Amino acid sequence: MKALRDQMLQTFIAEARDLVVEMEAGLRQLRAGDRDAELIARIFRAAHSIKGSGGMFGLAPLVGFTHTVESLLERVRAGSLEPTEALADDLISTCDHISDLLELLAVQGGVFEGEIQVRDAELRAALARYSPGAEPAPAAAAPAVAPAAIGQGAAADGAALSTPHAGDCWHVSIRFGFDVHRQGVNPLSFVRYLEDLGEIVHFATVVDSMPPADEMDPEGCYLGFEIDLRTDATKAQIAEVFEFVEDSSVIRILPPESSVEAYLDLIATMPEPDGRLGEILVNAGMLTRDELDRGLAEQSARSRGGAVVPLGQVLVEQQVVAAPVVDAALDKQAKIRNAATPPAQGDTGWVRVRADKLDELINLVGEMVIAGAGASLLAECAGNAPLVEAQSVVSRLMEDIRDRALRLRMVPIGETFSRFHRVLREVSRDVGKDLELVIEGGDTELDKSVVEKLADPLMHLVRNAADHGVEAADVRVANGKSARGRITLSACHEAGGIVIEIRDDGAGLDRDRILAKGRERGLVPAGHTPSDYEILQLIFEPGFSTASAVTNLSGRGVGMDVVRRNIHALRGTVDIDSERGVGTTIRIRLPLTLAIIEGFLVSVAGSSFVLPLDMIVECIEMPATLPAGAGYLDLRGQPLPLLRLRDQLTLTGPRARRENVVVVDCAGQRAGIVVDALLGEFQTVIKPLGRLFSGLRGISGSTILGTGEVALILDVTALVHIAAGTESTQLPSFVSERLRRTAAVTVDSTLS
Repeated sequence: MKALRDQMLQTFIAEARDLVVEMEAGLRQLRAGDRDAELIARIFRAAHSIKGSGGMFGLAPLVGFTHTVESLLERVRAGSLEPTEALADDLISTCDHISDLLELLAVQGGVFEGEIQVRDAELRAALARYSPGAEPAPAAAAPAVAPAAIGQGAAADGAALSTPHAGDCWHVSIRFGFDVHRQGVNPLSFVRYLEDLGEIVHFATVVDSMPPADEMDPEGCYLGFEIDLRTDATKAQIAEVFEFVEDSSVIRILPPESSVEAYLDLIATMPEPDGRLGEILVNAGMLTRDELDRGLAEQSARSRGGAVVPLGQVLVEQQVVAAPVVDAALDKQAKIRNAATPPAQGDTGWVRVRADKLDELINLVGEMVIAGAGASLLAECAGNAPLVEAQSVVSRLMEDIRDRALRLRMVPIGETFSRFHRVLREVSRDVGKDLELVIEGGDTELDKSVVEKLADPLMHLVRNAADHGVEAADVRVANGKSARGRITLSACHEAGGIVIEIRDDGAGLDRDRILAKGRERGLVPAGHTPSDYEILQLIFEPGFSTASAVTNLSGRGVGMDVVRRNIHALRGTVDIDSERGVGTTIRIRLPLTLAIIEGFLVSVAGSSFVLPLDMIVECIEMPATLPAGAGYLDLRGQPLPLLRLRDQLTLTGPRARRENVVVVDCAGQRAGIVVDALLGEFQTVIKPLGRLFSGLRGISGSTILGTGEVALILDVTALVHIAAGTESTQLPSFVSERLRRTAAVTVDSTLS
């Protein structure tokens, strides 16, 4: 039972975190002036779901605080409270506190006391300003509910219901399923939740189904409750309290006696376009959708013999609706003519899948691609035309499976970006600056494994921009800028990868200061005048810092080198652009996925290499008139820098009579990679090279060809920088040979 409860708790934590993110995103739209009713309803539903689920696990402080937030949102939804910018700001702050409560209570199992309790009281006081004369929110401590009596009038199967205690009260009768304890559910938590909706005026515990002590299962549940609840809530809202146990328990909810006449009047006057009895009762609020579904199922089961049992009769027998109300609905139904509403097309829903299962699927798809390449090669060698045709169909299907499998792991990066709203608020308080975060391209999708590894580098870059990049408010105003600094996180697809930018509108990087620090540390040789690119790259050196003082955020020279190392580990690059007085942009380029890419196979000195296909612009023959060893060629009037792969990797072997040039493009910068032969497109399953070559520039991984041979995957971005003269890296011949051998060993061990 504990294992099941832990599993349910983990599901609740994951869903609650998603709801907090959704709630905060909606509040930011509200703050920006969006007053759409559906947006407000979505924010309200997120808070309501967190409160309801938290109550199931006895997280009373979380439930109590979220109830306060929910009450304000309900007033906004009803139109009685204007959603001002100040209110939106205060509600955004509550998202941070809800996350803290979730972390403390559900994840760490901590105690609600100390600093978080003080923060809770402060936020409640801030929200109380918007509710003059409103009733106080429920206390954070879990209320104790004492049974008033032991009910004797209800059977264990719920066939008979106790008489409502008062004419103005809803009557709730519930018989819990035998296994609810094993599901990690505490029956008393439902009573606590009902107290949030109104006043419990009568409560009785029913134990008619309790067996003798020697027959009792200590893990079974034999409880039932009879409750009279005075509330303004609707039947659907009361039913939501029990949504976690509705499938295993028997639940009956009867309206106040004083409301029956009101229901009859409502049914008679409502402009109902649907003539079905169940829809009339649901739209009148007398029946919940789940009760209707159960009634229809019972009607279907009882009508199998041929005679159709009226739905109204079934609903009355199930005691979910009173007979007079059914009669009124039938009268209404008889008056509706030609009413036919097409069935609603609902959402297909979501299924949560463990990430490691997706990883296993991607690995199997990768092996299938490799095996398919081998089968295609054998079919071509056999010269069997029907076999080649059949294999081409299989290859096409494998491409579709590969694309869809990779799409399963793609997630919007905006969810990661949204976390930094809170980071920036905390940094703003620490450094005393007025900062705002702007997110662009949040719907851009990226492999989940890449997103997870990107969080830490982005965290450091955002904090650095806030601490070092953006000036203090008085300095900004003196320079003609707005007092509020802006940091922008943006993402977009480019050349088969993703480009992420962290921009600030601060003072920019001081190149002279960076250069002086570099000379002081011996990173720049005396007499050498580095380019702007080389100067800015100095900040990525370990221990490099120009900060005059060390703060709790930065200044120790630790971080930027880790950022570059982590980005390179993802087969990405990181660059910097900065302009004094305007701001700084840090640009990260990453592949969309770390698993499979469309490649283009080339050959140099008898060795095979793979280039990412989406970075290739065109392929041309090397002009015969070009001098040997020339560093560039004239491509339609534009100079194209060349990188000779044979020389770069110090490869030995026979030279081709006529070399070819593969023109590649990286962020608008082009270069030509000189190779011996062009071998065509190739589905490339990426295999890592291992730790020995983790820092190697120009090579990003390895793959297996259809022949079983190993081919190295080229890092086009690094090669373009080398060709353009912004980076110099050349491998000795013994390193190149060791590289090929290690790649083969790495791939073999991966397959085994």
